[in-house]
Amino acid sequence: MAPRANWKGFLRLSLVTCPVALYPATSDTEKVSFNQINRKTGHRIKYAKVDADTGEEVAAEDIMKGYKIDTDTYIEVSKDELDDIALESTRTIEIDEFVPKTDIDNRYLIRPYYLVPDGKVGHDAFAVIRETIKSMNKVAIGRVVLTNREHIIALEPLDKGLLGTLLRYPYEVRSEKEYFDDIQDVKVTKDMLDLAKHIVEQKSGSFEPEEFEDRYESALIELINQKRNGVTTAAKAAPKTAGNVINLMDALKRSLASEKQSAPAAAKETDKETARPKGKKPKKAASGQREMLLPISGGGKRAVKEAVKETPKKAEKPVRTPARSKKAG
Repeated sequence: MAPRANWKGFLRLSLVTCPVALYPATSDTEKVSFNQINRKTGHRIKYAKVDADTGEEVAAEDIMKGYKIDTDTYIEVSKDELDDIALESTRTIEIDEFVPKTDIDNRYLIRPYYLVPDGKVGHDAFAVIRETIKSMNKVAIGRVVLTNREHIIALEPLDKGLLGTLLRYPYEVRSEKEYFDDIQDVKVTKDMLDLAKHIVEQKSGSFEPEEFEDRYESALIELINQKRNGVTTAAKAAPKTAGNVINLMDALKRSLASEKQSAPAAAKETDKETARPKGKKPKKAASGQREMLLPISGGGKRAVKEAVKETPKKAEKPVRTPARSKKAG
């Protein structure tokens, strides 16, 4: 099922307007999530909104917003009053200016959205705005109201649509000076820099997100499936941490030697991949995914549910799952 739009309204460039919808470009719903449960009963913990003084639960219709001005003093603000100060950006993204993308500091980036035409009308106007932004090789800056707050949004072409990135306001970005002032000024020698550059060259490549595995997510899925299958889990040894570097130059030399040794092995693996007959897909070796679970698209909750059907119970002495864990749902 297609995701629901976070916002619907209009995109406007001067007198050119079209209806648009804003969709989140990222999602965390496929990640494994946990509920809090009562250790004694296995029942899920439920949260209730209660009056801080009386302890009594408060109905949703009796809850309103309040701005704290003193210990026990609040200025009450109703929903109608908030609606009265609604800005034009509540329903319209007005493009205010165009700026080079390089002008936007990465610290101002919040999250990405996809902006698409809403409905069958307005595709022509949308295309005009999109192609105008593309031809100028710049980013369009506008404003949009999401979750009752106005945000700056940067728009740039992406395929047939627009990528909109929410931006922070200057008061939301902390100055680096208070953090960097105590960093010592160190003179880096040319020899050290040359060695470090060689290490970088050995590790250089193209950014391919699909090559990265969420190892913690994989470990969570394996843990859950082991527990559902009654497999006793053993505690893993804590990873070894590197000690203090006594000789930085020596450490750089050993690092470079280590990278050179690993490079031929990686090259052999690449050759094997190239020589593999057509039609045969490589087996993806994923640490933490032993007997896990088919490579299910999306992972997360679906992977837990589907993979447990395929995972054989290899434990010699299966441990019966306590009854209360079934109630945790």
